[in-house]
Amino acid sequence: MVIFRENTEDLYSGVEFSTPPQDVIDALSKNSKPFAAFAQLPPQEYAISCKINTRSGCERIIRRAFEFAHQHGRKKVTIVHKANVVRATDGLFLQTGKEIAKEFPDIQCDDANIDAMCMWLLKNPFNYDVLVAPNLYGDIISDLAAQMVGGLGFGCSGNIGDKLGVFEPSHGSAPKYAGMYKVNPIATILAAKMMLEWLGLDDLAQAIENSVARVISAGRIKTYDMGGDNTTLEMAKAIADRL
Repeated sequence: MVIFRENTEDLYSGVEFSTPPQDVIDALSKNSKPFAAFAQLPPQEYAISCKINTRSGCERIIRRAFEFAHQHGRKKVTIVHKANVVRATDGLFLQTGKEIAKEFPDIQCDDANIDAMCMWLLKNPFNYDVLVAPNLYGDIISDLAAQMVGGLGFGCSGNIGDKLGVFEPSHGSAPKYAGMYKVNPIATILAAKMMLEWLGLDDLAQAIENSVARVISAGRIKTYDMGGDNTTLEMAKAIADRL
């Protein structure tokens, strides 16, 4: 599976208030009937986070998912959302996805609510190919998918823009393990593989992936998360020796 996660908007945009100012309260009271249930509370008794999806942001990430599927022979793109409840922002994401899907008749398109998606990924993982989601939902399902293939020690990721790309393991820097040489380096190595693919060096990328696969298949070198006691460097050396 390949997961496309929007990474600049949604609930991670940072527009939030731990104690909402009066002008925000007034605007919500005037324009949102559901806010009436909270309008009489003292401002210090609640917090507000704004979920903001733009049409351009939705279109950018969804188009990239379909373009990737088309270029790499993938068969299906699944749009992940919660538009049955979060009708405005997730509705925009879903609507935009359906419009873009019409431009790619060779790619099957379906959609699923984020809660159902978590269930179906575990029950029928081979039914899914490319997934595209707003920021928060993409965060959730990417960690779920990483655990399905062995844990975050295998999860690689890239933050890719129009001109630049930054590639990293999904687990980040893992500071609590600093200096212990126990973290599985496969996620970092596969992030480098993603970088090579982005640079167009497909043969080198495939060589790295094949080397990782051979070490895993042999089962002689395993870090703690794989049930073994080999160090980070021992795993990295075993993969390097296979190249």
